Amino acid sequence: MRNILFASAAALAFVAAAPAAARQLTIDDVISLSRVSSPTVSADGHWLVYQQRETDLQIDGGRYDLWRLDLTKKGAAPVKLVAEADVNETAPQISADGKSVWFQSDKGGEDAVWSIGIAGGTATKLTDFKGGMGGFKVSPAGDKLLIWADRKPGAPSLELPMVKKDGMAGNARTYDQMFVRHWASWADGNRSQLFVLALTAAGAPGSGTAIESGLVGDTPSKPFGDGSEVSWSADGKTVYFALREAGRIEPLSTNFDIFAAPADGSAAPVNLTANNKGTDTLPTVSPDGKWLAYVSMKRAGYEADRQVLMLRDLASGTVKPLTESWDRSIGSIAWAPDGKRLIVTAEDTQENPIWSVDAASGKVTRLTQQGNVSAVVPTAKGLVYALNSLTAPDDFWMLSGGKPQRLTSVNATKLAGIDIPTVTRFSFTGANNDTVWGYAMKPAGSTGKVPVAYMVHGGPQGSSNNSWSYRWNPMLFAGAGYGLVAVDFHGSTGYGQAFTDAIRSNWGGWPLEDLQKGLAAATTKFSWLDGDNACALGASYGGYMMNWIEGNWPDRFKCIVQHDGVFDARAMAYETEELWFDEWEHGGHPYYEAPAEFEKWNPVNHVAKWKTPQLVITSEGDYRIPYTQGIASFTALQRREIPSRLVVFPGGSHWVLKPKESRQWYHEVLGWLNTYTGKAAK
Repeated sequence: MRNILFASAAALAFVAAAPAAARQLTIDDVISLSRVSSPTVSADGHWLVYQQRETDLQIDGGRYDLWRLDLTKKGAAPVKLVAEADVNETAPQISADGKSVWFQSDKGGEDAVWSIGIAGGTATKLTDFKGGMGGFKVSPAGDKLLIWADRKPGAPSLELPMVKKDGMAGNARTYDQMFVRHWASWADGNRSQLFVLALTAAGAPGSGTAIESGLVGDTPSKPFGDGSEVSWSADGKTVYFALREAGRIEPLSTNFDIFAAPADGSAAPVNLTANNKGTDTLPTVSPDGKWLAYVSMKRAGYEADRQVLMLRDLASGTVKPLTESWDRSIGSIAWAPDGKRLIVTAEDTQENPIWSVDAASGKVTRLTQQGNVSAVVPTAKGLVYALNSLTAPDDFWMLSGGKPQRLTSVNATKLAGIDIPTVTRFSFTGANNDTVWGYAMKPAGSTGKVPVAYMVHGGPQGSSNNSWSYRWNPMLFAGAGYGLVAVDFHGSTGYGQAFTDAIRSNWGGWPLEDLQKGLAAATTKFSWLDGDNACALGASYGGYMMNWIEGNWPDRFKCIVQHDGVFDARAMAYETEELWFDEWEHGGHPYYEAPAEFEKWNPVNHVAKWKTPQLVITSEGDYRIPYTQGIASFTALQRREIPSRLVVFPGGSHWVLKPKESRQWYHEVLGWLNTYTGKAAK
C-alpha cells in the first residue's frame, strides 16, 4: 500500500490562499471553481495563454475568458487578456512571431475567429461568414484558416444555402439510415466539415473552400472530437484529418481513417490508412514536416482497443509502429520542438502521466509521476502542462529538466481552508488471480468508523484514477463523511490491453468478483471503514453494475444509487445508438443472432431477487442508455415494493453538466445515502 497523492498535485493547490477555518468540500465549492484548459505557448516560451471558465448560475452554465501568463518572470500572476462580459472567448492560438493571439468568440451571437495583440488591446473580428463554426486552426505561416463547421454534406463552402419552406410540411424528423440520434442529440442532416480561408492582414473574409470532396462523415468526430483530429502540414499546403465515412450503418463502424487533402481544395482527399479497419486518429505533423504521427487500433468495431503510436514517412509512405511493444494506450500526441521525441500521455495504474517516445527507436521514458495530465504543450524551454488529481482541479505546471514547477493556483482562494482527505492506494488478488488496484479516501478529521460509499466507474473501459471530476467527485463524498472506496475491476484501463479486454462477454462475471473481493480487502485493510454500513453507487456501466448487484449480490448494501444504467440488455441492444459498443461487448453479434450472449448478464432476469433500496437517476436526453431503462428499473423496484426513488432530468444527456442540476444531483444522492446509513438521523 502507498499513498497516491503528492504535494505538488494536492497540498500546493492552496499555497496562495490566506488562512481560513478548516471545513469540508461541498458541491457549492465545486460549482464555483474556475476551470482552466486549452493552453498555448508562444514559440519563444515567453507567454502562456489559456481559456478559463467561470460558473454563471444565471445561465446555469459557464462563461469563458482568455488569460495570459508571463513565463519569463518567476512567480508572475496570470492576467486577463480578453474578458468581455456575456461573451465566450475560447480556443486561443498564438502567432508564430508571438505578437498576436487568435481565438474563437461568440460575440454577436455566432462563433467567429478574432485576434488580439499578446499585450492586449482591442480585439479584431477576422471572419464574416454566417452559420457559426465548431473550431479552427491557423496554418504554420499564419496565412490560412482551417475552419470546421456543421454544414450539409457536400457543401462547397461555408455559405449557407437558401432554404425553401414547404408550407404543407409538418415537424416530423425523417430518416433513411442510422444514426438517427447520437449521445445527446438527434441527427439534423448536417456534418462537421473542413473549410479553408485565406488569412491576411485584413482578415479572412468570405466563405472559403471545402476540402473534403466526396466524403460524408464528421471532422472532427462527434460528439467528443476536437482539434487533435486535424493537423496542418509544415508548409501549409496539406491538411491531415481523421474521419469515419458514414456508410450505410455508421453505428457499426469504428473505422476512422487519416486523410490528406490539399488546402486549396484542388483534389479529392487521399486515404492514408485504408488498410486498417480499426480506428486511426490524432494526426500530428513533425516540426520539419517529414513525419506524420498518429495512433492506431487494430481491431474493427472495438472502441477501447490499444492505441499504438504510429509514424509515417510522408515522402515514402513507409509506416512504423513506435509503441507496439509497449502495453499502454496513447491518449495524446505532441512533437518536441527538435522533432527527435514525441510527447504523449498514457494511463498507467491509476495515473495519467506524460511520457517521452524516441522518434527513432520508440524508447519510452516516463516524465511525470502522480496525477492526471489533461493537456501538454512542448516548448524549447520545457513542457507546459495542465495537471489535476483526486484532491485538486487543474492548474498549469512547467517541467524543464528537473522538479516540476507550479505556474498557477487559480482556485487557491476559493478552496482556502478546505480539509484534504487522505487517499491511499491498495491492491489485492482479484478474479483470474490477477492483481487488482483500488483506493480508499478517508474523510479529513474523521475519528472512529465511517460508512462506506462504494463507487463503480463507467466505461466500462475506464478507470477510477487519480483525477479530478466535476461530476462524480470522490472528495465530495469524503466531505459528507463517507469513506469512498473505488476499485479498477477487470475491464479498466491503464493495466495493459489484456486486462481491459477481459470484460468482453463478461460484464457480470469477473468485474463483480473483483468488486466483491475489493470491498472485502478494503474493509479489512482500513479499520476506519464501517464495512457493515455501506452503499454502492455507479453510472453508465457502473449503473448497470448497480442493477446487476441488486440480483446477484443482494444482501451486501444498505442502499444503491443507479445512474443511467442498463436494466434490460435486450432493449438496450435495439435502443442504444452506437451499436458497435453494445455488440462488441457481448461477443460481436447483434442480439437476434446471439441472444444468449446478452441474456447471460442481463439484470432484468434477476429482478425476483432484488431487495436493496435504490435511487434511480436518468435524463430524457440520454440516447446512449435511454431513460426508458431507468424507468424500467424503477418500475421493477416499485412492483416489488422496494424503497425507491426516480429522478429524471429534463433534456440533459448521459451526464449531469449544468451547475444547478449538479447541485440537485448531490442533494438527492447524499440524501439517499444519509437515510440508509443512519447519517440523516444523526
